[in-house]
Amino acid sequence: MIKIFKLKNILSIKDFDRDDIEYILDEASKLENIAQSKEICEELKGKILGCMFFEPSTRTRLSFETSMKRLGGECIGFSSSGSSSVSKGESIADTAKMFEAYSDVLVIRHEIEGVSKFISDVVDVPVINAGDGSSQHPTQTLLDLYTIKKEFGHIDGIKIALIGDLKYGRTVHSLANALGLFDNVELYFVAPDELKMPQEVLHDLDEMNMKYIQLENVEPIINDIDVLYVTRIQRERFVDYDEYLKIKGAYVINKKLVEGKDLIVMHPLPRIDEISNDIDNTKYNKYFTQAFNAVPVRMAILKTLIKNNPK
Repeated sequence: MIKIFKLKNILSIKDFDRDDIEYILDEASKLENIAQSKEICEELKGKILGCMFFEPSTRTRLSFETSMKRLGGECIGFSSSGSSSVSKGESIADTAKMFEAYSDVLVIRHEIEGVSKFISDVVDVPVINAGDGSSQHPTQTLLDLYTIKKEFGHIDGIKIALIGDLKYGRTVHSLANALGLFDNVELYFVAPDELKMPQEVLHDLDEMNMKYIQLENVEPIINDIDVLYVTRIQRERFVDYDEYLKIKGAYVINKKLVEGKDLIVMHPLPRIDEISNDIDNTKYNKYFTQAFNAVPVRMAILKTLIKNNPK
């Protein structure tokens, strides 16, 4: 059976079904050698990726640019609102239409939820949401799933704890939604009361009959899980700095906690102090592998969207 990818835009993981996810993961596995510079590819030669990053980013922006260049394409764009004409008063719609004229696909990061969807409504080229507000980060979710599948050979049946800032962490919102598409996955949400998983995410999981348990401490389940997915407490999402200081450092994952356990530690990065450096050189550390996996996964996304939607 020939698989096809049905989406023109990648705006939310909620738009995906399991077949769409598996298509991208399969394509990514075929691009590993190119991502590692073991092979040269010019499949997207002559194509241009337009990067509209209104919010600062390191890994996401650089991995998209790397992915496009590994496929033989080129990149244009800006890395903050201040370096675009939006700072002069130009509307986002006008900026997007200008980028549409120059590019074959657009990747958007913005601090306000829904901007990627808005841009997709005013342009005809594919649009990729590279993170908006505290809502969705679908391409991060795809590389997270790719990492899990590479480590275990499957996603069905995985036991995973998401720990840290589950209220504002867009990566865990998207990941929880995606895991609901797989069979027999066990989810544990570990967070202080102030940073619990939002009700709308829990509602989505309830609609999918997904089982989950909410806890404030990871110790009771540390022997039972396959994946410990750690997130930082996001200072930039707090209006009240004093509230941030109360919660900062609530969870620190160190070697003593995981030693002897049969699990891997993941993190979307950047980390601050929530994962101790003493895990870096152990078998548990998969967060740097996870960061590399962004390249084959985003290569698969760019290749698929551009090939499926020629300008």
